[in-house]
Amino acid sequence: MKLSGFLVVLLQLASSVYGGSVLERQASGCTASAPGFASLNGGTSGGAGGTTVTVTTQADLEKYASASGKYVIKVSGRITVSPYGKEIKVSSDKTVIGVGTSGELYQGGLGLNGAKNVIIRNLKLGNTNLNDGVENDRDGVQADTVSNIWIDHCLFENGGDGLLDLRKDTTYFTVSNNIFRNHDKNFGIGWTDNVSARGTINHNWFDKTNQRNPSADNLAQVHMYNNYLYGITSYGHYARGGTNARVENVFFENSKNPLTKDSGATLYAVGNTYKSCTGTIASNSGTTFTPG
Repeated sequence: MKLSGFLVVLLQLASSVYGGSVLERQASGCTASAPGFASLNGGTSGGAGGTTVTVTTQADLEKYASASGKYVIKVSGRITVSPYGKEIKVSSDKTVIGVGTSGELYQGGLGLNGAKNVIIRNLKLGNTNLNDGVENDRDGVQADTVSNIWIDHCLFENGGDGLLDLRKDTTYFTVSNNIFRNHDKNFGIGWTDNVSARGTINHNWFDKTNQRNPSADNLAQVHMYNNYLYGITSYGHYARGGTNARVENVFFENSKNPLTKDSGATLYAVGNTYKSCTGTIASNSGTTFTPG
């Protein structure tokens, strides 16, 4: 597996380019179907084949995102979510996608519970952090017990809790081509004692985030490849609990503890680059899997 063109672009732009220009570059490279584990278990098609609607208000987004049946929901412009930090419910068989570079959920996010077959693409999510030191659960995207979810070409920043939390046996997920930046508890996976979930994390840019980049806890199989981690201040990719992690061709730069694992985890790491990094670089252990 080679370092992809998209990741090369990120490496070139990392020190100088932010915001809309990066999102525009991302949006132009959207592929038609999900890679990795989201392509298995029947695949992830979201609302394809259903009704397409364009929304500009929270009321319309909530109406269609929670409706039964298949919908492709195009978010046009910024939607300021009320009350502050609310996670808008998304039900099964939905695609929620931003229009051009304008689609944004400001001061709110998306919440899924028990849903199946969901795509979230080309959105900006976050700005739910009041910086008041008060614990909260305001996530950019929170998915509990979800099957077949693809999160692609989104920008996550400045959340109140996690930017992206995949919890309680959420499985057959792919998280690809996203930017996570300037945040503490970034991207967590787990919140379960079961070791059954499977997921792919590829071509993402983790930019000056602290912890959970991601923290992958109790995953039967997780494939992390062609990601770029820059300026990580706590730890980078973390194989936690009983996770079986395959980490390939990841570029870690100016980061602390770029690759860590628990004693009960399995790790196969190959082709990775560690530039100006300090702390832990975990060694391989156990028997890896062949990605689907």
